[in-house]
Amino acid sequence: MSRIAVLGLGNFGTALARNWLEDGHTVSGWTVEDEVYESVSQTEINEKYLPGVKLAGLEISMDIGPTVEGAEIVVLALPSGVVLEVVDQLLEHLSGDQILMDLAKGLAPGDQLISDVIEEKLKAQGLNNPLCVMMGPTIAPELARGVYTTALVASSDADLAARMAQTLTTRTLTLAAASDPLGAEYWGAFKNVIALACGVVDGLKDDGRGGDNLKAAVFTAGYREAVNLLPELGAHPDTALSAAGIGDLFVTATSPHGRNREMGERLGKGQTLEEAQGEMVMVSEGVRAARMFQKLFRKEGLAAPFVDTVCELLDGNADIDGFLEQVMTAR
Repeated sequence: MSRIAVLGLGNFGTALARNWLEDGHTVSGWTVEDEVYESVSQTEINEKYLPGVKLAGLEISMDIGPTVEGAEIVVLALPSGVVLEVVDQLLEHLSGDQILMDLAKGLAPGDQLISDVIEEKLKAQGLNNPLCVMMGPTIAPELARGVYTTALVASSDADLAARMAQTLTTRTLTLAAASDPLGAEYWGAFKNVIALACGVVDGLKDDGRGGDNLKAAVFTAGYREAVNLLPELGAHPDTALSAAGIGDLFVTATSPHGRNREMGERLGKGQTLEEAQGEMVMVSEGVRAARMFQKLFRKEGLAAPFVDTVCELLDGNADIDGFLEQVMTAR
């Protein structure tokens, strides 16, 4: 059994912590949220993110140093918008043999992969910690209650990926090793853009304009663009057919728990982006990912009409009907 530090106790980090605790690992968790710390400390339940889910044995702290001390694996269960800030805090507490696992699904400023920036930060501090990423269809409430779940652990070091997949697989969480971390990260970010667009259709069902036919068409348009363009950025084509590709995309675009789909649904019901963001507890990564991919594709000279259309909606430059018309004609 291993000692695992989970940095970030949102719903996903909390669900993973529960799985690994039940599998016999020693797990410590770090949070910056007072209400999460108090809730877990007093009741062994994260009432804010996963009410009713017991975390017996979790060592929780609001101090990052003691959380990672002695850990063999440090899991970065953080939104893409904050993960690099936390890495900056983490660096001085790392020992050279600790393995980092990044769960953030997005791109860093400058259109870089988050894992690439993490590696740059490690090297700047004279550190050479092994790094891998984990991506896949992992709806947290289901994972927490023991629904069978699959995901990928990807690294350019095939032995590291295989070792982490074996170590962190539990009775109900099955991890497969993969050697395309770049593709896994790109798909992990792009599927949020597609899910957001599919959510817009869900928001139109009450007035009769939405429906499964339309949602399938939007899903297909987004998937087509990803399949065509992500290999142009270096992703392996086979990753599109993996748990990190079509698997993660399907669950994120269809599950009622998906926060990116929820963001789109709110927009479809007439909320502004600012109103929707103000009411949601969890971060919608799809908003940031759409804008980052738009910049990246433009820099590479790649036409991306689906992404451009989503960005127009987010920026208030297209109404819902205009958005749908453009999506349906995107090729």
